[in-house]
Amino acid sequence: MLFKPGLDETAKAAGAGIRNKVTGRGRRRPVWIVIVLLVAVGLSYLGWTAFTQNKRDGRTRPDHAVPVLAATPRIQDVPVYLDGVGTVRALNTVTVRSQVDGKLIAVNFAEGQDVQKGDVLGEIDPVIYQAQYDQAVAKKAQDEAQLANMRLDLKRYQQLAASNAGSKQQADTQTAVVAQQEALIKADQAAIDTAQAMLGYTKIIAPISGRTGLRQVDRGNIIHASDATGLVIITQLQPIAVQFSLPQQQIARVNAAIAKGALEVDVFGNDGTTVADTGRLVGIDNQVDPTTGTLKLKAEFPNRNLQLWPGQFVNVRLKVETLSQATVIPTSAVQRGSLGTFSYVIGSDDTVTAKPITVTQQNENDAVIAKGIAPTDRVVTTGFANLSDGAKVVVSENHQPPTADLAPHNRRGRRGDNQGGSNGERRGKRGEGNQNRSRSGTQESGQPGGNAKAQP
Repeated sequence: MLFKPGLDETAKAAGAGIRNKVTGRGRRRPVWIVIVLLVAVGLSYLGWTAFTQNKRDGRTRPDHAVPVLAATPRIQDVPVYLDGVGTVRALNTVTVRSQVDGKLIAVNFAEGQDVQKGDVLGEIDPVIYQAQYDQAVAKKAQDEAQLANMRLDLKRYQQLAASNAGSKQQADTQTAVVAQQEALIKADQAAIDTAQAMLGYTKIIAPISGRTGLRQVDRGNIIHASDATGLVIITQLQPIAVQFSLPQQQIARVNAAIAKGALEVDVFGNDGTTVADTGRLVGIDNQVDPTTGTLKLKAEFPNRNLQLWPGQFVNVRLKVETLSQATVIPTSAVQRGSLGTFSYVIGSDDTVTAKPITVTQQNENDAVIAKGIAPTDRVVTTGFANLSDGAKVVVSENHQPPTADLAPHNRRGRRGDNQGGSNGERRGKRGEGNQNRSRSGTQESGQPGGNAKAQP
């Protein structure tokens, strides 16, 4: 086998060149990684610096005050209410039924009419009952005539017995016959009273004052005393009752309040804010409903304007006490944080301080403060978006809304302003070009753009 030294040297040289290239690439790779990391760190530092600068300029610059609205606490007596949901119920509801059987010959009321106690609502044919009454009266007259004759016979028998001309036994027997006849007359009088009552039942009388509902039976029908529907239902609307429920935790509070006197109850209208009527508490149930854990109470209302209707669901509030000379602020001034409730109080130098407060009770408009607010303090009610403890504020008038906040403009910086101006100019030019094209197109078509008709 022949060897060529020239070829071996060429292969060695080629291998040395490859190793040099690989070594060079391996040396350049760490350099590029270091450069990329340095660039990333620099960009991160620039971004963080810009962010903190914008945040400092937008929120803590002392030369830009936050516009707010403020209010001064009020000192007043505040009633304490317990809220509940109830149902309107009529004090009395009567289903008017006939007490005798017969043909209904007259209906003397209109549906939905107000009637008074004793009014005749309907009439039943009285012919049969009148005849029964007359028969009972005649029977009594007959028995009274017989009694008169028996008394005469008794008088004769007593005279004969006194002169020993007659039997004494006969006189005693006649005395018993007279007593029997007198008892029979009393039975006749009872029969007359019964017949008279049945005759009176042919007139259907309103047992209470109230409003009639829809008529259940029409004229000409045969009605019975056993009918379940009756003639009509009368409901008493004035006064009216409301039955509502309170949580069982309020039992002691209600009992303590009612021991001091009658409690006032308000019922709200359909809007949930307007008081429809004011009444008084008349009854408390003697047990708690175990299924709901609530206690039922009953209140009575005059209902002069007929705003309450039986079966209606209403919101109710029960007044249990009155807080005397309490500190009251608007509910919007109460803020909540991780440590509890607080309010921003404006100092004499127009800087705000977050003060913790204790709220006794509050509703949609007012909050009663137990401690934390003095009567001379001013609390912020509107403008919390850019507000923080120690911030400078400017208080607007109550009838004026706060002016636009300048902090967002400060956050945008110079670059944002320049970009906003350039973008605004481009949009303005673009809009002018579109308007020009629209005008030219309208002139060419010969029709104004606003009156153009839709084409299929």
